[in-house]
Amino acid sequence: MRRIFLKVAYDGTDFHGWQLQPGVRTVEGELNRALSELTKEEITVIGASRTDTGVHALGNVAVFDSESTIPPNRFSYAVNTLLPDDVKVVFSKEVSADWHPRKNACRKTYEYRIYTGEFDDPLKRRNSWHVPYRLDADKMQKAAQYLVGEHDFVSFCSVHTQAESTVRTIYSIDVIEEKREGPDEDSGEKTAGGGNDGTATGSDFIIRICGNGFLYNMVRIIAGSLAETGSGKQSPEWMEEVLKSRDRTKGGPTAPPQGLLLKQIVYDA
Repeated sequence: MRRIFLKVAYDGTDFHGWQLQPGVRTVEGELNRALSELTKEEITVIGASRTDTGVHALGNVAVFDSESTIPPNRFSYAVNTLLPDDVKVVFSKEVSADWHPRKNACRKTYEYRIYTGEFDDPLKRRNSWHVPYRLDADKMQKAAQYLVGEHDFVSFCSVHTQAESTVRTIYSIDVIEEKREGPDEDSGEKTAGGGNDGTATGSDFIIRICGNGFLYNMVRIIAGSLAETGSGKQSPEWMEEVLKSRDRTKGGPTAPPQGLLLKQIVYDA
C-alpha cells in the first residue's frame, strides 16, 4: 500500500465546496470517483483545506492510499483524463504512509481579488468581487499590518466555526493594486468621470495573505473589513480595534466566495 500526494487546482464556481456531501457536486467527490475508476479500488482522498462553495484553488493538497502499480508521478496524468475540465491534478508523488496533509506544519497562502469600477465585468464575475467605488490601497495595507503576527482571530471568523482554538499566526498580508485604463480616445467613449481622456476608471486588487492556518471564513471577513477601510468608511486603526474586541459583530462584512483563491500550501518538511 502506498500513500500518494496530489496537488489539486479547480474553479470552485460549480462546486458545493471541497468536502464530500450527499446529492451535490464537490471537488472531493470528483476526485474519489475518478481515482476509484482509475485504480479499480474504493478511494477516499484526505484534503488539506476544505474550501467553501464557490472558492477556487491552484494548490490545494490531498493524499490517498492505493495498491495500484501506476508510478507516483504519473497519477496526475492518468487521473486527469477522467476528471472534468474544472478540476485537475497538477502534481503527484509518493509520501510516507503516515504523512497527513492537515497534521503537518505548513504555510498557506490565499489571495482575494477585488475589482472596482462603475460597472460589473462579466469576464471577472467568476473569480473576483465587484466593488462599485474607489478603494485606497495604502489605507488597506496600513490596516492589514495590525493583523500580522499571532493573534486571537475570533473577530474574523464565522460564528459557525468548530475550531478548538481561534488563535492563528499571519506571516504577511500584501495589498496589491493594478490600475486599469479607460477607453481609447479614438473610440469616442467617455470615462466614468465624463471625459474620454483614457484615464484609469478602476483598479484590480489582490489581497495576499500567508499564515499557518485560517478559521472558517477568516480570509473573506478580513477582505470585507479591508474594503471598509479602503473605502474610507473606517480608519486603518479600526482594524486593531476589531481584533482586540474579540467580537465578530464589530468587524466588516464577509466578502463573497468567488474572489477567494487558495494559492499554495508549503509544508515545513
